[in-house]
Amino acid sequence: QVQLVESGGGLVQAGGSLRLSCAASGRTVSSYAMGWFRQAPGKEREFVGAISQRGARTYYVDSVKGRFTISRDNAKNTVYLQMNSLKPEDTAVYSCAANSRWNGAAPLGYDYWGQGTQVTVSS
Repeated sequence: QVQLVESGGGLVQAGGSLRLSCAASGRTVSSYAMGWFRQAPGKEREFVGAISQRGARTYYVDSVKGRFTISRDNAKNTVYLQMNSLKPEDTAVYSCAANSRWNGAAPLGYDYWGQGTQVTVSS
């Protein structure tokens, strides 16, 4: 089992940047593919992207492609979501999740979740 804790959220102006971190404890995070999800008020949870266990493969939804980058440092048991050129529509609670297998674009099989961190982008 793995425990996940996100940090790095906050308030930023449109066009700005934030880097979210997802720190893992318990089992080593290198055993898991990691995904980032977000949920805006009144909306369903949205899959943002994912990274494979060793970081060789990544996937992003079209709405964030070219602006967001997922990376990982397995030595630090941490996964990152670098968000650039933020837009007001990126406002949401962002959560990381762990998957025992790489599923690419499919937001399935994520068994462990963090509590989320709020990102607010002002116009």
